[in-house]
Amino acid sequence: MSSNKKYWKSVEELENGSIVEALRNNEFVEEIPTDEFLGNADAMSSSTSRRDFLKYVGFSTAAATLAACEGPVNKSIPYVLQPEQIIPGVADYYATSVFDGFDFANLLVKTREGRPIKIDNNTISGAKFAANARIHASILSLYDNMRLKAPKVEAKDSSWSVVDSKIKSSIADAKAKGGQVVFLTNTLASPSTEKLIADFIAANPNAKHVVYDAVSSSAALDAFETVYGERALVDYDFSKASLIVSVGADFLGDWQGGGFDAGYAQGRIPKNGKMSRHFQLEANMTLSGAAADKRLPMSVANQKQALVLIYNIITGSSVSVNLAPELKAEVTKAAQQLKAAGAKGLLVSGIQDKNAQLLVLAINQVLASEAFSTVGTRQIRKGSDAQVAQLVADMKAGSVHTLIMSGVNPVYTLADSASFVEGLKKVKTSVALSLKEDETAAVATIAAPVPHYLESWGDLVLTKGTYSLTQPTIRPLFDTKQFQDVLMSINGLTGSYYDYLKAYSSNYIVGSTWNKVLHDGIFVGAPQVTSGGTADYASAANELAKSKAGAGLELVLYTKTGMGDGQQANNPWLQEFPDPITRVSWDNYVTVSNTDAKTLGLSNEIVANGGLNGSYATIATADGAKLENVPVIVQPGQAVGTVGLAFGYGRKAALKEEMQVGLNAYTLYKGFNEVQSVELVKAAGEHEFACVQGQKTLMGRGDIIKETTLEIFNTKDSKIWNETPKVSLDHKEVESTTVDLWESFDRSVGHHFNLSIDLNACTGCGACVIACHAENNVPVVGKSEVRRSRDMHWLRIDRYYSSEETFEGDNERKEGIAGLSSSLSTFNEMEKASDNPQVAFQPVMCQHCNHAPCETVCPVAATSHGREGQNHMAYNRCVGTRYCANNCPYKVRRFNWFLYNKNSEFDYHMNDDLGRMVLNPDVNVRSRGVMEKCSMCIQMTQATKLKAKNEGRPVADGEFQTACSNACSSGAMIFGDVNDKESKVAKLAADERSYHLLEHIGTKPNVVYHVKVRNT
Repeated sequence: MSSNKKYWKSVEELENGSIVEALRNNEFVEEIPTDEFLGNADAMSSSTSRRDFLKYVGFSTAAATLAACEGPVNKSIPYVLQPEQIIPGVADYYATSVFDGFDFANLLVKTREGRPIKIDNNTISGAKFAANARIHASILSLYDNMRLKAPKVEAKDSSWSVVDSKIKSSIADAKAKGGQVVFLTNTLASPSTEKLIADFIAANPNAKHVVYDAVSSSAALDAFETVYGERALVDYDFSKASLIVSVGADFLGDWQGGGFDAGYAQGRIPKNGKMSRHFQLEANMTLSGAAADKRLPMSVANQKQALVLIYNIITGSSVSVNLAPELKAEVTKAAQQLKAAGAKGLLVSGIQDKNAQLLVLAINQVLASEAFSTVGTRQIRKGSDAQVAQLVADMKAGSVHTLIMSGVNPVYTLADSASFVEGLKKVKTSVALSLKEDETAAVATIAAPVPHYLESWGDLVLTKGTYSLTQPTIRPLFDTKQFQDVLMSINGLTGSYYDYLKAYSSNYIVGSTWNKVLHDGIFVGAPQVTSGGTADYASAANELAKSKAGAGLELVLYTKTGMGDGQQANNPWLQEFPDPITRVSWDNYVTVSNTDAKTLGLSNEIVANGGLNGSYATIATADGAKLENVPVIVQPGQAVGTVGLAFGYGRKAALKEEMQVGLNAYTLYKGFNEVQSVELVKAAGEHEFACVQGQKTLMGRGDIIKETTLEIFNTKDSKIWNETPKVSLDHKEVESTTVDLWESFDRSVGHHFNLSIDLNACTGCGACVIACHAENNVPVVGKSEVRRSRDMHWLRIDRYYSSEETFEGDNERKEGIAGLSSSLSTFNEMEKASDNPQVAFQPVMCQHCNHAPCETVCPVAATSHGREGQNHMAYNRCVGTRYCANNCPYKVRRFNWFLYNKNSEFDYHMNDDLGRMVLNPDVNVRSRGVMEKCSMCIQMTQATKLKAKNEGRPVADGEFQTACSNACSSGAMIFGDVNDKESKVAKLAADERSYHLLEHIGTKPNVVYHVKVRNT
């Protein structure tokens, strides 16, 4: 029987049914304010239908307009006819290349609906330079809200027409009065740009071009030019060296531009029982020193003597050296092995002394080193210290009429910037073409904004014989103009720089086409050899041998892996990036040896809340330069009598307040010499560091970092050097891998993902950390939260020191413990690092355990296991109990303590519209109160499967990638499907060096590590 009863859904419907009925039938109750995004009041003349609304909402606007404007948008480009090459929801990739005067790489840029959101490495044949951490982070610098948005003249807003007029009239005035017109640029490595400058100089004899590198390589350039007649650098191939001796060259860092890690790693992975051997002589602990088989801490003064000694042994010379007997014995051993290696040997040096660099060329010539080749020399450093010094003198003398600066910031980077500013006041017209209103642009007559490299056209010759193109991946966000367009204007050329570049490129891409080179990003032509002769090496050796240590301590200035030369100081990803060696972020600091720290009364300590605190010190040079209240890090491995300090910090101009950290080490960079004699005095107070790794050593936990020597690796069974942990089963000792607490699922059907990490190939460079940030929308939390151990990095790179001279010594000491009291005292002592420790890096992310402890304790099933081996997180289910974090033995889960997105308390990129343009739409932006962690980039694996499915084919080996494996240029991280038995990752998982982290727990991770082998 039917019922005629009426049911009400709410009290409102009962009391006022007409309103509720209207609401039910009208989806859009209020009129849609279309003027906000159409900019047309007439559109409000009639009510907006649902169809019209969706039509308006469905348009795509220019990215710049959406990002930069909070008010009405005046221009839009609707997808009435959708471009064939753009599919909403599908990423497009563009090949390009970058060189900012310091960093360089061949890239693929991932874009979504017109927004560049991530940097990948271009892996096409010939594209040899991979992105480092800073280049991966440069995608965020594109969306920096502190960029210079329009031209300024005399610090007042202006226009490009005014700027062009003023530059041209100033050049004409200079020509009439006989004043100099000077272009001051970074190393350009751009043949088209250099041609435009050369054409201007040819037409204006009163003009000249000065090249300035903020961190100088002038000594190496001078030496190479003396011998080979060209201002360039050698592009060393470390893969061809079986014996490497480095004297003060951090070639895994920024030495001579970096980018040597891929070749180095090839020789470090043991193959057929062989691997390269590496000696490192250095003052500061560096990435290269951390990777070395034998590291000798020594001052730069001693390094110079050591280099002469090596020269003597290799060439049979007898120049007198002054070196302590114990150092002399060790250096002699290294030199003898180098000589025995012959053509398979290689010597490199970072000593900024022309005589030292001449000896490097001499030694490699005698060895006939295969790794040392003058084919395809590097063109990425061309600066001249002497020319820069002369320019400052000319400016102060009043002979420079017009100064046009591009890619440089001398007011910040010159040690004696006061002299430069004084000279700048005597220059009638000074133009700073800059991304930001930095220290130099702020005092120049004209501050002219240039586009980011992702908005620009350009060409590059990074190495002789190659030609790379830079192409824009987004329309300029602001009212910017390229340096090349300015040059074309003052040269009287019409048309665009694009047209000029396209025509000019024909000189370099013989046998290819513009479209192909643009598609590939790079063209490799015929090998170009730089032929040369010799020099007076004997005199250079005698001069170098006369070098003596200065008074006081020896300050060795260097560039940090995260900050480099400081161009991207306003980039929060880089500020929060933990230094691979010290594990400190948001700071630079003076590094001091334990011996010197005790003498000077300096110290570090872990305080009650787990944070790291340290003393302050004042650094003073003999000529009066001084840095006060510099934080102190007591650094294991620092050579006694030396201290280190990083460039790139201490900036104020065009930086958010949160990024104005550290002190400017360039003020101590007198005469472009990275070595200075200084006095260090303890200052009052205590500094609070943001350090993400409290423990300093491995403390004998040899099952975390498994190590062995090449000799044992070659002569012993893998069960000895890669022992499987034992557990008790029915009172019998059995291998832990044979025991399960859970019933295993059949994972042989479909894909099963594994990530392989080779500890021999990992250099700790951190590119993977920044790539993970970009791909997975990882928030920046700031110094104070990092100090509270609330950093949000999904991937960390643990750094371990040995307590004894070697990790093997640690294990022997641990095994010698007898009794409880001995255990307590010994382990306490083992938390102190050796004065010259061995170092190991270990990337750690969610291990994606097949028997995951987190999954069993989650009360709401927010974390669960997928059949492809990934440990999933359902953020909407998570209620933030943090049981999973407590039960995770790897400590890889991160809890959102705050809403980092759109929160002014965390005023980084996620708090402004422009910065949020970098966010990946394929990955959820997490909110407060949820647990997050590495997802093994499930969005990337899904996209790969769908692509293969659409193309009707199986996924090929190497197609599956994660952000970290994609970014790893050394080959340390390999990702793939272990169910494909022919895949690289399957073979690595079955390798005798493979093991799992904390294997005895029985979690059965899908991340596989490889035993580190040292060639000691």
